Amino acid sequence: MADRVTVIGWDGSPLTAAARSALGAATLVAGAAHHLALPEVPPGAERIRLGSVALAARRIAGHRGSAVVLADGDPGFFGVVRTLRAPEFGLEVEVVPGVSSVATAFARAGMPWDDAQVVVAHRRTLRRAVNVCRAHTKVAVLTSPGAGPAELGLLLDGVHRTFVICEELGTDREQITVVTSDKAADHTWRDPNLVIVIGGTAGPAGEDSGWIAGRAPGTAPRGWALPAEAYGGDLGEGEGELLRAAQLARLGPRVGDLVWDIGCGSGAFATEAARAGAAVIAVDRDLSACARTEATARGFGVQLQTVRGNAPHILENLPEPDVVRVGGGGAAVVSAVADRRPQRIVTHAATRDAAELVGRDLTEHGYRVECALVQSVELDTRAWTETERSVAFLLSGLLPDRTA
Repeated sequence: MADRVTVIGWDGSPLTAAARSALGAATLVAGAAHHLALPEVPPGAERIRLGSVALAARRIAGHRGSAVVLADGDPGFFGVVRTLRAPEFGLEVEVVPGVSSVATAFARAGMPWDDAQVVVAHRRTLRRAVNVCRAHTKVAVLTSPGAGPAELGLLLDGVHRTFVICEELGTDREQITVVTSDKAADHTWRDPNLVIVIGGTAGPAGEDSGWIAGRAPGTAPRGWALPAEAYGGDLGEGEGELLRAAQLARLGPRVGDLVWDIGCGSGAFATEAARAGAAVIAVDRDLSACARTEATARGFGVQLQTVRGNAPHILENLPEPDVVRVGGGGAAVVSAVADRRPQRIVTHAATRDAAELVGRDLTEHGYRVECALVQSVELDTRAWTETERSVAFLLSGLLPDRTA
């Protein structure tokens, strides 16, 4: 095992005395090509071009001497330190951090970033990064080849955002460009780059802001599946709070997900899914339902996209969902949704026959189906008399080969 392992973050500024001292004593240096070209790298040191951090860690673990790993920015923030400290390598590391590229990007933009989400976009995680950009008003995206500004812009189709694109930060070729998301694909961007994605309508800051990084809890009422009064009253069929609570529990929307809410009605379900941090596309054929859903979301300070049209045809050009609530349209819409293979689908039916029809179709699509009869009775607690009763069959489908 190496006698000493030092990880140095480099942000383009002159190296600190601690960094120069560690480099001067190094017998092995790992880093990207521009790191290994630094004049402070000892000419006699073994050099490893850093591609796979895990492979480099194995080489370092077997090295006898002092090793240095050079990385851009703060190597402890979405950087190499996590891999180097993995138990299988047994490495104890010292870290000399630089300024992270995220901090540098927001400094160039003259913006605070304690309220920003920070995501990493690789080809395998690009869709989830895009969903975070849909759901939040300020996101820093650490990009990679094939998952850069152009790809972000293309996948945000239908959602307006402003991009602050920071290319080659800390170098002589540094460039900061501001474009709208729909124009990002018209350019060729140099790697490495970072994108600040801004847009949407932020909710009221309230007293909860300024104490936690990312999106603060805000001033929305506590609880989930809030009563009709929280959404302007007069909720539609299938939007009752207990049925809505069961639907939310079955779907489990979370950060990085894209939720479809088909037949969004008042926007109660769509808004609560957005409150959980998910990106939401709310679909309804009624213009007034779309407008009400947008107003509900604004009232709770969350982001969502509404699409007006008739399902299932309107669904053809929507981006791939993770979970779907079908609030209207029946078996035909459920079948069309199942064709898109989301991980989970939830819907309801008024009769057992209708529930069986939907359940059989989900089963034929490969879903594991559960069905429960949900009955709620509201009582006037002044006289303990029944005021309202509702009954519905709750159906949920889980795709076994998509368990993430």
